Amino acid sequence: MSTDPDDVLRDILKTTRVIAVVGVSPNPVRPSYYVARYLGLKGYTVIPVNPGHAGEEILGRQVHADLASIPKDAHVDMVDIFRRSDAVPGIVEEALRELPGLRTVWMQIGVRHEDAAARARAAGLRVVQNRCPKIEYQRLFGELRMGGFATGVISAKL
Repeated sequence: MSTDPDDVLRDILKTTRVIAVVGVSPNPVRPSYYVARYLGLKGYTVIPVNPGHAGEEILGRQVHADLASIPKDAHVDMVDIFRRSDAVPGIVEEALRELPGLRTVWMQIGVRHEDAAARARAAGLRVVQNRCPKIEYQRLFGELRMGGFATGVISAKL
């Protein structure tokens, strides 16, 4: 596989099918909500994880309290972390213990933890830090426009 960062990101986004979004909010104006919604619209199965909303539904899917409560037959490929950086080690350890098919740990913009990233890499996982899968999908697959908005409206006139 290529070591070019864009090739790695592209491969992750093309091969991932099921994403556990840790820290997703039911509030539609929160980034975690609209990122999860976007990923669902792109065909990914999104599994919401948030202990404060366990048992409720977000985006039509049951919210799980933690990664351990996700059914083993869900086959989670990627964990997308919307939590503070200091929460990452516990999430990575739980993911390694509870999600046998996991291939990627993705930390959202502003989220980094080098020790947890090294632990995940040592276990054979791909790790992305301080990036958003929605933005990267848009950037890599031609949906990101000037200002970061894909409005679908052509405003330029000749």
